[in-house]
Amino acid sequence: MKKVYYLSSCTTCKRILDELNLPENFKRQDIKTNPLSAKELEYLNELAGSYEALFSKRAQLYRNKGLHEKSLTEDDFKKLILEHYTFLKRPVVVIENKIFVGNAQKIVDTIKKELE
Repeated sequence: MKKVYYLSSCTTCKRILDELNLPENFKRQDIKTNPLSAKELEYLNELAGSYEALFSKRAQLYRNKGLHEKSLTEDDFKKLILEHYTFLKRPVVVIENKIFVGNAQKIVDTIKKELE
C-alpha cells in the first residue's frame, strides 16, 4: 500500500506533499473530510508500534483539554485520535510496510530516499 494521511488545510502538510511530489499511485486521504476509521488506525498502530507515536502533542486541543497535565495510556491516545483528526501527527506516509510519521525534515528526507 502507498498512502498518505494529511490535512488539506495544514500549510506544513501542503509544503511537504509538494516537496515529496508523490507518484500518482499514492492514495491520498484528507483526514478532515475523510476521518480515520478504527481499522485504519489499528493498521497504522501496527506499523508505528504505538498509538503514542501517531499522536500529536502539538495540537491546540492537547493543551486546551489539559491533556499535557495527565498521564495518557495507549487506549487514551487511540480514543483521542479517533475522536478528533487534529490529534493525528501528520502527515503519515505509508509505503508498503513502512510508516513515516510527522513533519521533521529528517523524516521527509527519509521518505524521499524510500521513493527513489
